[in-house]
Amino acid sequence: MATATISLRTEHSEATRGALVKSARKLFGRKGYANVSLDEIVAQARVTKGALYHHFDNKRELFRAVSEGIERELSQTALDSGVEQQDFLAGLQAFLDACLARDVQQIVMQDSPSVLGWEGHRALQAKYGLGAIITGLEAAMSQGTIEKQPVDPLAHLILATLSESACMIAAAKNPDAARRKVGRTLTRLIEGLQPG
Repeated sequence: MATATISLRTEHSEATRGALVKSARKLFGRKGYANVSLDEIVAQARVTKGALYHHFDNKRELFRAVSEGIERELSQTALDSGVEQQDFLAGLQAFLDACLARDVQQIVMQDSPSVLGWEGHRALQAKYGLGAIITGLEAAMSQGTIEKQPVDPLAHLILATLSESACMIAAAKNPDAARRKVGRTLTRLIEGLQPG
């Protein structure tokens, strides 16, 4: 009986946290971090402010959870696409496609560097994106589609390229056109890594 009660509490707690993160993502993505109040978030999540403070110390920590979830999704999208197609470049292109989403642009590219600070923002990118890039590079090198070379420095350079590409897409007046241009340039860059 006690185990069932603990399990129900855990499920309820996880559901509450999930509702807060989902509501915050929707609001932050639509209005931007600075224009969203905690009152709006709890109202949309249909929970109390006390519930919010049970899970998060403040608005910034809630934003960090939202941003981390998006970074996790972006890296998983790239990894899944690359593995599914056995094509490293396909994974990178899938990442760029995901950067067209308005909430991704607002939260990750526009708000995250200022809200989390450059180091906090960079740490999330490295935590999720770098691992996916290293996995993709290692697979491409073992398949012979990218020339064998030290993986770590190349992975960092590609992560920086993707980060800047995502910012270009987010800042563009026409994100779709920017995505196409960046995608073509990225293709040429990766093709330059193929064995001679």
